Amino acid sequence: MILDDIVAQRRIQLKREQEKCPLSKMRRRAEIQLTERTPLSLAEALKKDTLSCICEVKKASPSKGLIREDFRPVDFAKEYEAAGANAISCLTEEHYFQGSSQFLADIRKAVSIPILRKDFIFDEYQIFEAAALGADAVLLIAAVLELPDFERLYKLAKTLGLSVLGEMHTVEEMQEYALEREGMVIGVNNRNLKTFEVSLDTVQKLKPYAPDGAVFVSESGIKTNDDMKMVRSLGADAVLIGETLMRSESITDKLKELRKDI
Repeated sequence: MILDDIVAQRRIQLKREQEKCPLSKMRRRAEIQLTERTPLSLAEALKKDTLSCICEVKKASPSKGLIREDFRPVDFAKEYEAAGANAISCLTEEHYFQGSSQFLADIRKAVSIPILRKDFIFDEYQIFEAAALGADAVLLIAAVLELPDFERLYKLAKTLGLSVLGEMHTVEEMQEYALEREGMVIGVNNRNLKTFEVSLDTVQKLKPYAPDGAVFVSESGIKTNDDMKMVRSLGADAVLIGETLMRSESITDKLKELRKDI
């Protein structure tokens, strides 16, 4: 399965990172960063009267290959913020998504809105690293983590002041993982991480299982203004959009088009 391959490759990347910077040193870097800057709340950034947008800086994906050849992550992030994005998602997985931790660190210096570290997280090292890079939030994927590991990493993130976007794809995951955890944003991935097929019907199936009051994000597959209106009508508070914006000639114009009359 694609997901298994991604996680296996991510473990290799993590080992290289730990050889360069041991956990004790990364923990210290996180502590220094957190004394200099308090992370922003992702939930508060997304709680708006209209449909909020997490705009993603994304160079490639395993299903689509290279998405943006002239990849300028900082420029794109600054344009996102200027165009009204509520938060930014930055890929840091290197092999399949051609992301980089350095992209996130550079973007942090350029924007003032929350940044989500988008990665396949399964180790506490990655949480400390996210804090050290200046991320405000981390992604925890139910399909990647056993429940005890999910809870352990969630608690560590909260201890560091980071927000958590908990990603689900099935009713079973919603029932097991989407509990009322303080400040956790619920993300429903419309893309099946095992087959990479996309269906916006996932929002309709899973929204009833979201805790009352939780910020609910629809991820993947948003291409048109009608898609935006559809997920909004189904109860989504926000969307995460990457490929559609990355493929557009004008990010600003495309985001304006997507958000029209929302």
